[in-house]
Amino acid sequence: MSIKDTDESKVSGTEVTEEAPAKKNHKKLKYGAMFYTTIALVTAIVVVLNIMLGIMAKRKPMKLDITPDNRYELTEQSINAVKSLKKDVDIVVTAERSYFEDLGNSIEKEYANNGIIIEIPFEIIPEILDKYSVYAEQGEGSINVKYVNMDKDPDIINQYKKNFTGDIAHNNIIVSSGDKVEVFTEAEVQNMIAPNQSTQSLNFVGESTLTSAILNVTDAHPVSVAFVKTMNGASVYNADNYSYVIASFEDKLLAKNGYECTDIDIATDELDPAKYDMVVIYTPSVDFTPTIITKLDDFLKNGGNYGKSMIYVPDLSSTDLTNIDEFLADWSIKVENSIIIDEENAEQYASNIMVNVNDPDSVGKLSNEKLPIIAPFAREITLLKKNNEDVVKEVLKSCDESYTVDMKDMKTATGEKGAKTVVMLSQKQRTDQIKTMTSSVLVMGSAAMTSSTYLTQSTAYNNGNVVLNIINNMTGKESGVIVPDKNLQQSFIRPTLKESNVIKIIVIWVIPCIVAAVGVIVLLRRKNK
Repeated sequence: MSIKDTDESKVSGTEVTEEAPAKKNHKKLKYGAMFYTTIALVTAIVVVLNIMLGIMAKRKPMKLDITPDNRYELTEQSINAVKSLKKDVDIVVTAERSYFEDLGNSIEKEYANNGIIIEIPFEIIPEILDKYSVYAEQGEGSINVKYVNMDKDPDIINQYKKNFTGDIAHNNIIVSSGDKVEVFTEAEVQNMIAPNQSTQSLNFVGESTLTSAILNVTDAHPVSVAFVKTMNGASVYNADNYSYVIASFEDKLLAKNGYECTDIDIATDELDPAKYDMVVIYTPSVDFTPTIITKLDDFLKNGGNYGKSMIYVPDLSSTDLTNIDEFLADWSIKVENSIIIDEENAEQYASNIMVNVNDPDSVGKLSNEKLPIIAPFAREITLLKKNNEDVVKEVLKSCDESYTVDMKDMKTATGEKGAKTVVMLSQKQRTDQIKTMTSSVLVMGSAAMTSSTYLTQSTAYNNGNVVLNIINNMTGKESGVIVPDKNLQQSFIRPTLKESNVIKIIVIWVIPCIVAAVGVIVLLRRKNK
């Protein structure tokens, strides 16, 4: 090899050794840039995702309810109701949020001490309160939920006491809008989970209670009701037979849906049209005097201004109520002394007949038209043809296969088969140059159709929805809503509050940190290769 060749090879070798560090530095720079770029992108994605989730959380609940009974989710009826709000609502709980979980645990321990293992999930209440707030954001109004300590923040409670005549104590729930306030006591809160006697399980009735309260405090035009309970101090109805049904109608249908009910003595109390919008007479067993009949007539005529309503439900056994019968006849209505029987379209017994909507305008829209309407022991209501201008509507009628029997022996057939009227609405109207004024009398032939069984089991029967719609349409009240109670399925494989917090920490923090750490280690190893 010549000297020239040797020198060239040395030079060539030197160039190779100088290029190697340059390539290595370039490689490190490349992976370093990728590392920091990846970190920046991941950070940006996380920030954007959090912002998007924050916005979405205000519009739609982000918690997934995987319980078989959907206990932590609002029903469609409640969701639509709060979305339609046009006013702001405050819901104030005079307890810590953890109170509900602790309450359920303490009751479960009491049962366990007696050898009964049962789940009492009161933690449903704060969860659905959150849902009210979220869904209300989709409408014009809002629902603001707060948990307060009465001892530390008495001023917060005092602002509600101004418009509430009762007491506000610890562990209460306050629902208010403007100057309207409803308060649920500790006992009423605990009764939001109640036993279902028919299924031997537990029902959550809290949603229907709270949704009704929200609608009540936002109702701009509540209907004031005079509920006739006594006449000269004596009960007008047979308490042994009807007290439970009457309480159900007054409390679980009317009062719960925003009707402001006042019990009156029809003989001694004033039936003032300026104070009341509607009068209810439920299953009277005694006839009214001519003076009382005149009082009812004057109330409905309202000095020629009309605009009043009356509900009358006949007793199953009283037949000699001459003055009341004459009053109804003036409205073109007659209550027959017969019971409607249907051996083909009935529930369990032929007297528990199924009825159909005959006048859709009076009933309005139903969320589920397939559910049956049951009218047990219904007296037939007939239309009297008179030379007057009464507008009479046969609202609910029995099926074509039905027939009537004598009310006394329940055997003797009194008519041919055919559809019979069970609910009838009669209206008297007066028209001036500006508008038409109307007073209405609604007669329901079945008292038992408003029993608690049919009103509360709104997923099985349409009674509550139908009767409430009829009354709302008659009085012109803003639409109410019947929220079905939730039948709670027992589940004993569930985490405690502490276990839930541990799971939350693991899912939200531990697992993401581990994944991030592994990613950093992998990138660093690649960088140093």
